[in-house]
Amino acid sequence: MFSLDWIYYAISWILLTWHSAWDAIGVSVDAVIGTNWAWILSIIFLVVTVRVILFPVFVKQIKSQRAMQALQPKVKELQEKHKGDRETLQKEMMELYRKEKANPLMGCLPMFLQIPVFLGLFHTLKRLNPDNQGKTLYGWTVEQFNSASNAKLFSAPISGKFGSTAAEMAALGANLTTVKIVAGVLVCIMIATTYLTSRQMILKTGWAEDPQQRMVQRLMLYGIPFSLLISGAIFPIGVIIYWVTNNLFTLGQQQWVLRKFPPLVPPKKTSTAGKTTAQPVKTGGLLGRKTVQPAAKAPAAAPKVAGPKPGAKPVNPKKSGGRPAKRQG
Repeated sequence: MFSLDWIYYAISWILLTWHSAWDAIGVSVDAVIGTNWAWILSIIFLVVTVRVILFPVFVKQIKSQRAMQALQPKVKELQEKHKGDRETLQKEMMELYRKEKANPLMGCLPMFLQIPVFLGLFHTLKRLNPDNQGKTLYGWTVEQFNSASNAKLFSAPISGKFGSTAAEMAALGANLTTVKIVAGVLVCIMIATTYLTSRQMILKTGWAEDPQQRMVQRLMLYGIPFSLLISGAIFPIGVIIYWVTNNLFTLGQQQWVLRKFPPLVPPKKTSTAGKTTAQPVKTGGLLGRKTVQPAAKAPAAAPKVAGPKPGAKPVNPKKSGGRPAKRQG
């Protein structure tokens, strides 16, 4: 059977390395405002470590999304050409992606690569309970294990969950109501930041024309945040801290990368007369979007009438027009 111990050892090593670093620079392991900051910072910088390692993959994800966006006109042509023939359409689209070296799955790759880290941290924090105290854990010493087991965020143990029972929290010396409040607030922040990370990318790059890509976008935007509303109750507080920190890191990283690699500008629409017509431009922000109407052209100025040159004789309009015709008697 395939063992995941190597993931647990890797996650434990990163956590303990950061904990030793914070301890060495004087971050106290004792609770301040009901929080053991050395362990909280260790979880936060676990995120930083993983994201720095995955940064090249994230850049490839952005470039792949740009390539997919550039192929949208060709994808639309194939959809119209093979309308009603789904099998041929899929074959032609795969051939197009292969020829243009675009990978539709690259957009989800960074998230998939972080799943082992999430599972490793989830499994490790689940082991932090009084029943396992006095034991070693994936390279931890007994002292480190006992210290992490009693680590808290605002008096709520980092191994506690929204769905914890009163008996479980009593064993950790914690109040169940406090744990539910801290965990509940963190779950709400986790859902909101998960939604915003997907929305930020869609607002910048637009909805995909390909139905499969659009379905993936909708899943990322609505499906995952909704699933967290249910599954968040079983996540330890330490795991939720990891998730929220990861989302905040993603928001900042996406903002930077999207500025460095701006989305492709769609071509302007043309009228039937062949003249380019200005279209409203939709600009997306993090929390909303607004439509900017194109600036109206200023009305053409009336042609100026040239005045007489300096020194020229005034012109009599009656003379210049010739003699008037005689009236017939």
